[in-house]
Amino acid sequence: MKVTTRDERRQRIKYRIRKRVRGTEARPRLSVFRSVSHIYVQVIDDMAGATLAAASTTEPSVKAQLGGEARGGNAKGAALIGKVIAERLKEKGVTRVVFDRNGFLYHGRVRAVAEAAREAGLEF
Repeated sequence: MKVTTRDERRQRIKYRIRKRVRGTEARPRLSVFRSVSHIYVQVIDDMAGATLAAASTTEPSVKAQLGGEARGGNAKGAALIGKVIAERLKEKGVTRVVFDRNGFLYHGRVRAVAEAAREAGLEF
C-alpha cells in the first residue's frame, strides 16, 4: 500500500509501534499526541481499556501555568505537560510506564514530554 500523506505515514508507524507496546495495570502506556498548537498526553491501561490520567495544554489549570516562552505548541510547554502528567501519576501510585510516541519522531516536543516526565520521577 502506497503512503500518500504524512498522516497515513504516521498511522502506519503507529500501528507498527502498537504491535509491540502494551499497557498493563502495573506498567501503563503513556501516549503522546501533538497538534500544531497543543500537546496531549494520556496514560492508558490497555488490559482494562481505561485511561488512568490525562493532561493537555488546553486544560484551564495548565493554561494558567503557561506563560512567557512556554506555549502549547513549543518544547517548553511540552515539558510542562510531562511534569504535570508525572505528578498526576505519582498521586495514583504509578511510577513505571511504557512510552508510546504514537508514530511521531522522538524529537522536539515529544522528546521534551518524555524527558520532563523522567525528571519528575517516572521510569521508562
